Amino acid sequence: MKVNRLTKILFMKLLAAFTLVFAVGSTSFAADDANSGEPIAILAFGDSLTAGYGLPAGDGFVDQLQAWLTNELGEPVQVVNGGVSGDTSTGGRSRLDWALAPIKSGKPDLVIMELGANDALRGVAPDVTRQNMDAMLGTLNERGIPTLVAGMLASPSWGPDYEASFNGIFPDLAEKYGMPLYPFFLDGVATIPELNQADGIHPTKEGVAIIIGKIGPVVKQALSR
Repeated sequence: MKVNRLTKILFMKLLAAFTLVFAVGSTSFAADDANSGEPIAILAFGDSLTAGYGLPAGDGFVDQLQAWLTNELGEPVQVVNGGVSGDTSTGGRSRLDWALAPIKSGKPDLVIMELGANDALRGVAPDVTRQNMDAMLGTLNERGIPTLVAGMLASPSWGPDYEASFNGIFPDLAEKYGMPLYPFFLDGVATIPELNQADGIHPTKEGVAIIIGKIGPVVKQALSR
C-alpha cells in the first residue's frame, strides 16, 4: 500500500510538472505568434475614391493611409486596395467575399467600407443602396470583422426626399451593427476646386492628404477597438 501510494504521489508530481511545462510552452508559442511581425491588414473596400482614380502610385487614398498609419503606430501596416472605379453598392455586394478571401484567411484586422457615391450620382433608389449596404455590413458583423463605415452624402439636386433617405443609410446601419462611423468620406474636400481633379469629383493628392488627416485618427481608433 505504501509503495502504491508513493508511486501515485510521484505520478501526480510528474503530471503537474508536465502540465506546467506545456502551459509555459503554449504561452511562449502564443507570444511568438502574436509578435511574428505580420503587418496589420486593412481592406479599403470601395469605389474610385479608395481606388485612387486619376492619381499616380503613392498619391491615392490607400498609399497615403498606409504611410500615415505606419508612422502613427510604429509598426507595419498593409492597406489593401479594394476599390473599383465606378462601383456601386450592388457591385460591391457581389465581390465582397473574394475581396476578403486573400487577406488573413478572410479576416482582415479592419475593413473600411466606402461605397455609395456612385449610387447617389446615378440616382439609385435609396432602398436598394440600403439593402446592399445592410447585407455587406451584416456579413462582416457575422464574421467578426471590425468595420469602419465611411458615409456618403447625396447631392441636393435629387431633391430633399432622396437626400434624406440616402443620407440616413450610413448612420442607421452603423448604429444597427455597433460599428464606428465616419460621417462623410469627402469631408473638407468636396466642392473645393483646388482640392479636386478637373472632374470636380475625385480628390487631388492634396485633397487625399486632407481626407487622411481627418479619417486617419478614426481608423486608428477603430483598430484599437
